[in-house]
Amino acid sequence: MAFHEVRFPDSISRGARGGPERRTQIVELASGAEERNASWANSRRRYDVAYGIRRADDLAAVVAFFEARNGRLYGFRFKDWADFKSCLPSQTPGPSDQPIGTGNGVATQFQLTKRYSSGVQSWTRAITKPVAETVTIALSGTPQGPEDGWSVSTSTGLVTFNVPPATGVALTAGFEFDVPVRFDTDTLDITLDLERFGSITSIPLLEIRT
Repeated sequence: MAFHEVRFPDSISRGARGGPERRTQIVELASGAEERNASWANSRRRYDVAYGIRRADDLAAVVAFFEARNGRLYGFRFKDWADFKSCLPSQTPGPSDQPIGTGNGVATQFQLTKRYSSGVQSWTRAITKPVAETVTIALSGTPQGPEDGWSVSTSTGLVTFNVPPATGVALTAGFEFDVPVRFDTDTLDITLDLERFGSITSIPLLEIRT
């Protein structure tokens, strides 16, 4: 898949709107009852970054970024300011934030994930675009530095150990992350205004599966 490992400008993404989207099929029966089925196992995020444009330079930066991505052709990184940490927004990521697996003495690769829980229900999201140098790891609660024999791919979110973690060892991680997205339009509809700097009504972004 065509993807550029570059992040959309933070100064503009900070003012964006958007969030998770799910796809649910609902059939209303003659009795008034409903049958509901989830079409997607995982949510998908949508954003509109037009709200983050406040200056002429912001507009120019978005146009340049759009052209460099060839519109919808290439994906890129996006910082979702409402959800970019393995912990709560007020906290600092730590190595015990999120479970990512249990050692079995054989497996050496584990996917970074983030769990969303409410009551007894939860959903686990694969994290494929961690931010470089923010990932920390712990084995059964003991922090492990890279010198202890592990590395992480910032393009896939896979943590690789030189030696397989022993059977029963709990693996946890802390990190910051980006969302892989693409432009959801091949056209930037710019309203030109000589008295101001121009504006764009909507610049939609759509999360892509990686």
